[in-house]
Amino acid sequence: MHKAFISTCILLALATGCNRPETAAPKKVTYETTVVIGLIPEKQIFNQVDRYTPLAAYISRKTGILIKLNVLSRYGNIIDNFVSSGMDGAFFGSFTYTLAHAKLGVEVLARPENLEGRSTYHGLIFVKKDSGIKNAADMKGKRFAFVDKATTAGYLLPLDYFSRNGIKDYKRYLKEAYFAGTHEDAISDVLNGKADIGTAKNTIYEHVAGSDSRIMKELMVLERSPEVPENGLAVRKDLDASVKKRLKEALLTMHDDPEGRSVLKDFGARRFIETTDKDYEPVIRYVRTIGLDLSKYDYVNE
Repeated sequence: MHKAFISTCILLALATGCNRPETAAPKKVTYETTVVIGLIPEKQIFNQVDRYTPLAAYISRKTGILIKLNVLSRYGNIIDNFVSSGMDGAFFGSFTYTLAHAKLGVEVLARPENLEGRSTYHGLIFVKKDSGIKNAADMKGKRFAFVDKATTAGYLLPLDYFSRNGIKDYKRYLKEAYFAGTHEDAISDVLNGKADIGTAKNTIYEHVAGSDSRIMKELMVLERSPEVPENGLAVRKDLDASVKKRLKEALLTMHDDPEGRSVLKDFGARRFIETTDKDYEPVIRYVRTIGLDLSKYDYVNE
């Protein structure tokens, strides 16, 4: 599906409130400005649209600012396309925010706290229980499914794991290493035998496990990363200050509003909490340990 068509469909959904057609003409809503928000593809595209469209519609109604969602094909695109596609903000993952902050100066506003009260996630490295793989030594000559070079759970964690286990060149050490594109796909590839080892964020792993009993029966976790911030909304540094303030206030106060609480529940969150650069220090420590230079980092998948 073309990006333009995806954006148009999402914009139409926001304008109509996702309702079925009625005989009476809908009341026309006038917005004073439009803000384009990018979404990273941590899940399949339609799952992302289903999750974020009601949230965008709510914020639009509460602020008078039309939120237009732009679902990107891969993580790194959110850096490449932030300027070229005229985006005003994005729900960045922990590493994509760290990259975008270093390269573009974006400013984080808020991130969700889930229904259990967690506002962070961690990365997992996992294998099938009957694979015979128990540690890094057993991974030699195996197939590894990363997610994307611009992810903490899907790439930084494995890099750190290999480094701590004396593996300097994972491409030579492994039989195959590739990028699945989404956390869901990396999980599926290991489960279905396309890869021997995979990596993903725990929140997606747990979500998939909730609907597929094979995850807990057939997979086991070998390694986990430190906690890092859940995907947060960050905006370009030169976005109008009043727009930033209204977006932030709408997110931080929606749990006080009955309609907002309903939207949050469907989104899978209890509330949004204020977020600052300090919250990303665990990611920065990862970057320093691995020896990455963010200003020169090539986040394009090979």
